[in-house]
Amino acid sequence: MQRLAIIGRSGGGKSTLARMLGERLGLKVVHLDALFWQPGWVESELPDFRAKVADAVSGDCWITDGNYSRVMDLYLGCAERIVWVDQPRSVCLRRVLWRVVSSWRRVRPDMAAGCPERIDLEFLAYIWNWDRRTRGKVEAAIAALAPNTPVVRLRSDAEIAGWVAALPPSPWA
Repeated sequence: MQRLAIIGRSGGGKSTLARMLGERLGLKVVHLDALFWQPGWVESELPDFRAKVADAVSGDCWITDGNYSRVMDLYLGCAERIVWVDQPRSVCLRRVLWRVVSSWRRVRPDMAAGCPERIDLEFLAYIWNWDRRTRGKVEAAIAALAPNTPVVRLRSDAEIAGWVAALPPSPWA
């Protein structure tokens, strides 16, 4: 595997899994949040964001981490495997709240410079409503852009750990 797309609800462990797989497989990790956000939590203009993502996935070896539907056409069809981290909403909300408390006002490694950890009701509502508002869009994007790409659905930390442990190490890692 040289091109992986990791998707799922915020707080499920996508970024952590991307980092683990990047180390194990020797692949570049593309955190879409880091490409989308500009300092001060300013959203990128769509053409700029698309250009950054296109550049990041222009090579043969990468892992994407994120669910931005506006750029999925740039990488889903090229991915050799889609890894759907499908943790329960309660787990995701608990983790996001813990992440805020433990990283308050610090910038996470998977986030853009100048975007310290914060919380707002809009983001919590996004996580809460992900199944109703976002899941269908992601499923439709996979069906349209990557209908023959294998999808691995991981629903718990134990499934994630087991799947990663079963992967053979990359010869170029």
